[in-house]
Amino acid sequence: MAKLRITWVKSGIGYVEVQKRTLKALGLHRLNQSVIHNDCAPIRGMVHQVKHLVKVEEENS
Repeated sequence: MAKLRITWVKSGIGYVEVQKRTLKALGLHRLNQSVIHNDCAPIRGMVHQVKHLVKVEEENS
C-alpha cells in the first residue's frame, strides 16, 4: 500500500479552528514535523482541508 509523508510547513495561527484540529488529527504537533500515513480517502480528505499548511510526498516502501 502506498504511503504519504505529510510535513507541516506553515503555522495554523490565523486560520479557523477546524483546520487546527485537522492538523492535530493528522498527528502533527509542531512546525516542520513529518508523519507517515497510509494513502486512503479519509487521509486525503484531511490533507485537502489543510493543503495550504502542509507538504505531501508519496513514499514508496
